[in-house]
Amino acid sequence: MSEQDNILKLKDWIENSDNIVFFGGAGVSTESGVPDFRSENGIYNTVKRYNFPPEQILSHTFFYGHTDIFWDFYRTTLDCRDAKPNKAHLALAKLERAGKLKAVVTQNIDGLHQKAGSKTVYEVHGTMAKNHCVKCGQFYDMDYVVDAKDIPRCEKCGGLIKPDVVLYEEGLDEETIMNSIQAIREADVLIVGGTSLNVYPAAGFINYYKGGKLALINMSSTPYDKVANLVIHEKIGEVLDACTADIDA
Repeated sequence: MSEQDNILKLKDWIENSDNIVFFGGAGVSTESGVPDFRSENGIYNTVKRYNFPPEQILSHTFFYGHTDIFWDFYRTTLDCRDAKPNKAHLALAKLERAGKLKAVVTQNIDGLHQKAGSKTVYEVHGTMAKNHCVKCGQFYDMDYVVDAKDIPRCEKCGGLIKPDVVLYEEGLDEETIMNSIQAIREADVLIVGGTSLNVYPAAGFINYYKGGKLALINMSSTPYDKVANLVIHEKIGEVLDACTADIDA
């Protein structure tokens, strides 16, 4: 089938289901101006001035060993406070309001799904919106840590503040994993978008889907294209916007 035929097929699935789960990655947010990691223009290929690869900077060991460099990289590269939800985020929020979408499982840490209005969002890699003191647990928002002139410190105890994102060498949150897997396992329609499906363990979540309506939306091919029921190589925002145009919510 052509790409347009596949989009029409997905539209039909969406209109006739009330048990949809969306699993997405960085490609969902690139249309909002948030850079991904692995594409030609992604963070891994554009950040040169630190003399460390981004995956090393964003590790547990590096955070505690080179905290000043970590926070400089974090502020200059990952600050997405001005980013706005795009058509993909808005379409998914619309589907949830309509009672069709049960959950968003995302690898992103930018909070754009919540900004769009989504309520049930499982952030498997954590979120930039929350930060905590590693000594006393005091909460700080993103403005506090990004606007700090140096290493952000706790106002109560002087402890180091760490973002609530899953760094390399750290495990995923068990409750988030279980909720994500349960939602995917029970879904009628599973839409996977904006992810290369190369980052584990999150990419392995797709293996828990037991249904026959798996749609992959990504500009490039993924290792799971051969097992999907629909594969659409188009911009995810345009696809989801077209598929939800006739839904009232």
